[in-house]
Amino acid sequence: MKKRTVVIGMSGGVDSSVAAIELQRQGYEVIGLFMRNWDSFADGEMDGAPTTKEGICPQEVDYNDAKKVCDKLGIPLYRKDFIKEYWDYVFTYFLDELKKGRTPNPDIMCNKYIKFDMFAKEAQKLGADYIATGHYARLKDGKLLKAVDLNKDQTYFLSQVSKEQLQNVLFPIGDMLKSDVRKIAAQYGLITATKKDSTGICFIGERNFTNFLKNYLPNQAGDVVNIDTNEVVGRHIGLMNYTIGQRRGLNIGGTEDRMFVVGKDLSKNILYICIGEDNDYLVSDSCVVDTLNYLKDEKVIECNAKFRYRQEDIPVKLEWLDNEVIVRYPQGVKRVTPGQACVFYKDDECLGGGIIKEVRKNEQKLWYL
Repeated sequence: MKKRTVVIGMSGGVDSSVAAIELQRQGYEVIGLFMRNWDSFADGEMDGAPTTKEGICPQEVDYNDAKKVCDKLGIPLYRKDFIKEYWDYVFTYFLDELKKGRTPNPDIMCNKYIKFDMFAKEAQKLGADYIATGHYARLKDGKLLKAVDLNKDQTYFLSQVSKEQLQNVLFPIGDMLKSDVRKIAAQYGLITATKKDSTGICFIGERNFTNFLKNYLPNQAGDVVNIDTNEVVGRHIGLMNYTIGQRRGLNIGGTEDRMFVVGKDLSKNILYICIGEDNDYLVSDSCVVDTLNYLKDEKVIECNAKFRYRQEDIPVKLEWLDNEVIVRYPQGVKRVTPGQACVFYKDDECLGGGIIKEVRKNEQKLWYL
């Protein structure tokens, strides 16, 4: 019998490396595909994109590492540019959301439009019966489930991937702990065994976020105002550089109290802060969620939700409207942020999610968000 063919996204990291090993162990014919989603050289002309001490772009380092892993495992590796598609569907969305004063999550849209759409179509050209990635997640009986390693679970980032897109998808390391993933990579002598996990937004990498962003959105400095006293306490460097709940990087002197970003006024170019993490301005009790991607046939009324990655599950009640859902959490939750994903869960099952459109308290939209 002919082996079933799996095309796996090889990122040059340890997770996809061990996912490829697991697929081989399970008897699949494995093909690697490396995605190039960003032209680092182009934006490097503007802001000095980072390079290694050898002068190599990190994206090329990742490709070289993926090639070494595939060579060692006897897997062919193909390379495909999705630069235009990434710009059109992910980066443009990212900039548009920032202009609205929201906090977008481009990785979620990358999964929706690139990894489980464009990538899947390219994989079909290579004869794929399945596609696979190194995500920490599980699929069982058509259900998207949290990973065994809850500290690494990535279902939050898969919340915009549709039921149709999840067909014929494999997550080979969803049942594994991260520590075991690294042990297996070390046993196979892979170059990625001790490689540092990538952090932050992929197209920014290790660069300073503010320096990168000013290439695309001009900085417009403005006042920082204490929302409790209406006192101007400093200057900000552009509203798009801040997110709700942010504490670090405010660079406002004159007080030893901990300050948090609590809101933005785009029309007046004001950044609002509050003093203390227990400040009532940080708390909301409901939000409106749109851009819905729901993975179940029946709509639940009570479930859990996450409003940001790594947040503990929060009990919520859902009021379904035509194209939106009102999410209620009367116990109050801090730092719920427009533009971020709200993801629904029932125990370990991810039910899908949407994007936070507005945040409310006592049935009223918060004026400062």
